[in-house]
Formats: sequence, structure tokens, C-alpha cells
Amino acid sequence: MEWVETTAETIELAKNLALDQLGVAEDDAEFEVVEEPKQGLFGRTRGEARVRARVRPNTPRGKNERRDRGPKRAPRAAGEGNNSRRGPKSGSDRPKREPRPPREERAPRTDMPPVDPATVSVAATTFLNGLLAAASLTGSAQATVAGEDIDINVTGDEVAMFVGTKGATLMAIQDLTRVVSQRRLGDHETHLRVDIAGYREKRREALSRFAHKVAADVLASGQPRVLEPMNSADRKIVHDSLVEVAGVETRSQGQDPHRRVVVAVAGSDSESDD
Repeated sequence: MEWVETTAETIELAKNLALDQLGVAEDDAEFEVVEEPKQGLFGRTRGEARVRARVRPNTPRGKNERRDRGPKRAPRAAGEGNNSRRGPKSGSDRPKREPRPPREERAPRTDMPPVDPATVSVAATTFLNGLLAAASLTGSAQATVAGEDIDINVTGDEVAMFVGTKGATLMAIQDLTRVVSQRRLGDHETHLRVDIAGYREKRREALSRFAHKVAADVLASGQPRVLEPMNSADRKIVHDSLVEVAGVETRSQGQDPHRRVVVAVAGSDSESDD
């Protein structure tokens, strides 16, 4: 299993993000802390935690572990069995254990009933309201459920502090909320999204205006523009904003977290998997 690398404000949060990518429980993964956030002034942290993780490999036990199993034999008396011939040591009479298949090859469990989206939304709002209370903030989390889509809006005084630079803290809180409300309940069907202080709508409007300005520049110069790295949600906003703009096209290039949107004149070579 290849390693995945995640970053977040804390090591624990980075581990949770890695577990979500791997799709395994913590006991089935192994971690390497690449970088720890540094303590700054007034109790604030600087930088981010960086963690590498992978599914724990199923390796056979070492020879020392196998020797230690079972009761120890009594020592032989002097000279006993010295003339006996001992055959070659072989493990052919020991049953071999079949290797455990990787988690992604195991059949999903079908004996668990689907989780009611209303139950998921209650767990999510309870967690977020508790987060506000722990931070001594006045606010509330309200959920809107439409089929399998759950949108939760957090509003109140000073809750914007949970948005962070370019929504980084918001995304981390959303990931934690998903762990609490979906993974712990065994839910794999609902789509949960968290917004704080209307940040997502403001971000969508700002990115849309920016994308149209870039498109105008590309049409005027005939040269493609490569935008700064964006997460998948922001890239989708740019793609959707320019899909009906005549004469330009968009594509994505690179790998997360450095994946970028390219805005180019329509008809140029393009390659995208967004």
C-alpha cells in the first residue's frame, strides 16, 4: 500500500484526514509524523502538521516471535541424544496462514442497515454546537436535509474565526464533522457539507468574478493562464463559472495538494480528470 500525506492544524486532525483517504480504522494504519506545528505567541500555533500514513502491512511474525510460542522444553541430560541424527528443520508440517487480502479488495459489509440522514444531521449539529460552546462562542449550527444531501450552516458572533486562511480551518472542521457523524455511525450514503458565516457563498462569488477576469485576459492575449493551487471545491467553481464563456476552456493539471486550473483559448490541447 502506498503512503498518503496530509496536512492540518494538528497532528490528530492530519491523522483523521489520512484515515478518511485510506478508508481504514486507526488500528489498521501506521503513521509517520513528518512535521509538527510550532508553538507561537499567545498559545497560537505556526505552520501545519504533516503526516504520512498507509494501511498497516500484514507481515508474518518474526522468527523470534515464533520460537517464543508454546512451553519451553526441559534441557536434555548430558550426552542424551548426541548420537541421534536430526533431520533438516522444516516448516512443511505447520499449516500456512493465507495472507489477508488488502482492505480495498475485501467485500463491503451488506448486513448493516442504511443510516437515516436525519440521524447523521443530528450527530453533526450536536458536534458543531459543542465545538462552539468549547470555544465560548455564541452561535448555532442548523442543518438542511434534502434526500442524501446534508447542508449545515454555522452562524453567530465571531464564528468566522473557524474559517481560516482560504477556508483551511473550515475544511478541517468539515472533515472532523464527517468523522463524528458519518464514520462512527457507519454511514456511507449521505453527502455532508459544512458552511461557516456564509463563507462558501462569498468564496463562490469571489472566485467566479476572478475566473471571468482571467478568461477576458486569456481571450485578449491568446495565452493560457495557470492559476494558483486550489482544492477540488474551488476548482469546480472555476470550471462551472467558465463553462459557458465562449472562446475559452478550462482544465486541471498536477496532483493534490498542488493541483491547478488552467484557463486557455478553446481548442488548445487539454488534459483533465476533474
